[in-house]
Amino acid sequence: MPNRFDQRVVLVTGCAQGIGQAIALEFQTAGATVFAADLDEQHVSDFASRHGMHAVHFNVGDQAQCHEAIDQISRKTGRLDVLVNAAGGVRGQVGGPIADVTPSAWHAIFEANVDGAFWLSQAASGPMQAHGFGRIINIASGAGLRPSLTGIQAYTAAKHALVGLTKQLSQDLGPMGITCNAVAPGFVRSNPSTEKQWEAYGPEGQARLIAGIHTRRLGTAQDIAHAVMFFAGEQSGWISGQILSVDGGRS
Repeated sequence: MPNRFDQRVVLVTGCAQGIGQAIALEFQTAGATVFAADLDEQHVSDFASRHGMHAVHFNVGDQAQCHEAIDQISRKTGRLDVLVNAAGGVRGQVGGPIADVTPSAWHAIFEANVDGAFWLSQAASGPMQAHGFGRIINIASGAGLRPSLTGIQAYTAAKHALVGLTKQLSQDLGPMGITCNAVAPGFVRSNPSTEKQWEAYGPEGQARLIAGIHTRRLGTAQDIAHAVMFFAGEQSGWISGQILSVDGGRS
């Protein structure tokens, strides 16, 4: 029987595009009350309006903004059951020599991929604990398990950090009835950055990438969303601290 979330309140970040939107739509279809969040106010508002969701606009790298967003949701609904940290990405950066990496570029990627996941989990743990139920799902990456195809050192380091954070939060929050897991996507063409990366490979590089995937196809945002739904469901209550590679067998 498919998971249903009719009585659940869900916050998904990174909903201005791609994977975040696919996840939010899966929860919406399953009956959840969905809060779609992003730093890009226009795109997340348009998306939420089209699909009957609640739009939330804030910067995940800012602790105060994260706590305020969670507080607003809790005041409005009385609860928060599922947090999906899908915000992140490469922040428009491309791979390059180590010598060229600046502090601002390094920290920008960590703020989006790691800081936000921690601040939001910190804030969400209160309302989740109050109801004895919580699901935190982080969108990591194959780059959190091995070197990144992007060649961006900060992205690889940040996603590895997110994997470690997932395991630590599982230990810390498990006694409260809160599980924490991560999905590690393979290469998915889901936003302008991945499209640019795909084009940069050229026909030969694209063919090599697909040949290295057991299923011989690229993944989709929906493939990632389906894995998130598994972790969020009632049946996954004794699964925590796990990193699920969703990459067509490449790993």
